[in-house]
Amino acid sequence: MSDLMNLTLAGARDALRLGETTSVELTEASLAAVAASKPLNVFVHDTSAIARAQAMAADLRIKAGDAPAMCGLPIGMKDLFCTKGVATQAASAILTGFKPQYESTVSQKLFDAGAVMVGKLNMDEFAMGSSNETSIYGNAVNPWKIDDRDLTPGGSSGGSAAAVAAETCLAATGTDTGGSIRQPAAFTGTTGIKPTYGRCSRWGIVAFASSLDQAGPITKNVRDAAIMLEAMCGFDAKDSTSANIPVPDFEAALSGDIRGKIIGIPKEYRVENMPAELEALWAQGTEMLQDAGAKVRDISLPHTKYALPAYYVIAPAEASSNLARYDGVRFGHRAQLEAGDGITEMYEKTRAEGFGSEVQRRVMIGTYVLSAGFYDAYYNRARRVRALIKKDFDDAFISGIDAILTPATPSAAFGLGEMANADPVKMYLFDVFTVTVNLAGLPAISVPAGLDSKGLPLGLQLIGRPWEEGELLNTAYALEEALGFNTKPAQWWI
Repeated sequence: MSDLMNLTLAGARDALRLGETTSVELTEASLAAVAASKPLNVFVHDTSAIARAQAMAADLRIKAGDAPAMCGLPIGMKDLFCTKGVATQAASAILTGFKPQYESTVSQKLFDAGAVMVGKLNMDEFAMGSSNETSIYGNAVNPWKIDDRDLTPGGSSGGSAAAVAAETCLAATGTDTGGSIRQPAAFTGTTGIKPTYGRCSRWGIVAFASSLDQAGPITKNVRDAAIMLEAMCGFDAKDSTSANIPVPDFEAALSGDIRGKIIGIPKEYRVENMPAELEALWAQGTEMLQDAGAKVRDISLPHTKYALPAYYVIAPAEASSNLARYDGVRFGHRAQLEAGDGITEMYEKTRAEGFGSEVQRRVMIGTYVLSAGFYDAYYNRARRVRALIKKDFDDAFISGIDAILTPATPSAAFGLGEMANADPVKMYLFDVFTVTVNLAGLPAISVPAGLDSKGLPLGLQLIGRPWEEGELLNTAYALEEALGFNTKPAQWWI
């Protein structure tokens, strides 16, 4: 495998500027790595022809001195982002054959910045899942391996995280509705940031839960996250939830100086049966931030215990509304009808064939909680709980807290298939540390912190103040420097 794929985004950017390599060379190295990664099942749509054209154009921009930070850098694109003329299925059978004739705002911003798309990436169907086992393409596989099992890379952005961890591309886009960037990052030893709700446009991203979805990058380290996030952010008039707030230079904020910052440690995140090594890493991260000059304060987020039930009312409710448009009429899959079938039968058969079991489950839950007689009992109550969860965070930040440190996941990655037939609630519990952030609309980042007793990566999460991604990234940078995590998975798939 080419040494070029060992580079970070920042390292590759600098090598391109110095003439030590070209985007064409980087892209060919990435495409070779993509081809060799078939056992991981992370790339699901080939965009090699587009990538080669983008790389040649990027080299011309670099040579002309007109090169943004992302120019010429090969990345992967989650299959949730609409890409013009390229299959976009959201890992669902119901979108088979769909090739949008428009570009999502985030992918367009990345292309305008010169990024090179080497392929579309696997994910959970419609971003509904925590293990990348609900995909029409089959399971994505974590590049980390400790025995003969294939491990989950997390979900829903499992393909993105696995692709970056396996060094098939330098970075990848993800989306985060309840932890779908941060949890896969933690499971794969990568870095993933979910920005403040409204910081990245949702236009052209296949919707799951519109008040929770937010795009962000999965990268090798915090500096790379700052570089790519800046390219993805910005106001978009096509998205009514997009915030018209200037995007700062996130990379310039990475001084590593966090002296005087106050870090909150929420007592509610000390859950039952937390692995001892994860608790030890959390304590170690706390000490490291103190050693870097930060002050640590215990805090309470009292409504945290209601976050998962509130999330699993609100998210399915919004999903049932958003997925109503997939009916077999305008685009995507349409079921074969029998003589005498009418429009109702077409809807029923198409949706039964097109949606997988997890999507069906969430659509039914969502339709139920929005139905007459249950709307107040479930949906409105969940909305009130959501407001209380947001107030908990607001109160913490008003009291002087600059960032909050928690684990990213309750354990390391588990084996594919091990939870597939279990109670779905057990899978939902893997979002316990992440869903609060989406309910409150806050920025949060997962940083690889170390390995568990079996040798699998664990992550720590930092939650920041709204719109202060620069401060959050700087705190994460200081934590990353102190932790010094640089372990990579063995390339068993080659």
